[in-house]
Amino acid sequence: MKRSLYLQYKIPNIMKALVIGATGATGKELVDLLLKDNNYTAVSIFVRRSTGKSHPKLTEHIVDFSNINSFQSAITGDVLFSCLGTTLKDAGSKEKQWKIDYDIPAEFAAATKQNGVNSLVLVSSYGASAKSNVYYSMMKGKLEDHLQELHFPQYIIFRPGPLIRENTDRLGEKISVKVIKFFNAIGLFKNLKPITTAFLAKKLVKAPKVLSTGTTILELDRILQL
Repeated sequence: MKRSLYLQYKIPNIMKALVIGATGATGKELVDLLLKDNNYTAVSIFVRRSTGKSHPKLTEHIVDFSNINSFQSAITGDVLFSCLGTTLKDAGSKEKQWKIDYDIPAEFAAATKQNGVNSLVLVSSYGASAKSNVYYSMMKGKLEDHLQELHFPQYIIFRPGPLIRENTDRLGEKISVKVIKFFNAIGLFKNLKPITTAFLAKKLVKAPKVLSTGTTILELDRILQL
């Protein structure tokens, strides 16, 4: 676990949360839990289209992520949860996937830091490394490294393995989860044990409340223990 130079900063017990990726499988679960958690007094989500959610604690900002400067004044709070991401198939090209998975989170986090937000919780991926030969893992690793350079007093990186999304219609995802579960059952690939998006969301909500300042990287074993 890495440490930054900001160890004297104290994360508040009562926080305002900011969320990007609120319409994704993990993001939806995360927002619902944040709204129920008394440690979070307000939740602001930034989305391209309305979620249809309504709650006294919730503020929904429908925005153009290609022009973050146009709404930067609304990006205020205590902790940013960055859950934005897509698949290559859904994006249509590596360039479009890079825009969604790297450019937007990087630009939004920079704006967040400029506005005095002190905690960043990033949903990354198992195997993330800027030196990886796998495009997706390389992209996630480069994002992790870039956000590290923003020097958030508290920076928490989640690197889950395969995620089980409720009612998923992705055939490849269903098959891969079943295959990994089979190998898990015979004691193999334990570091790739699938977890549900609901389980991950619970850990995301908890992390900034219980972890120290500095940079914390949570691989699967630490996610399970959190």
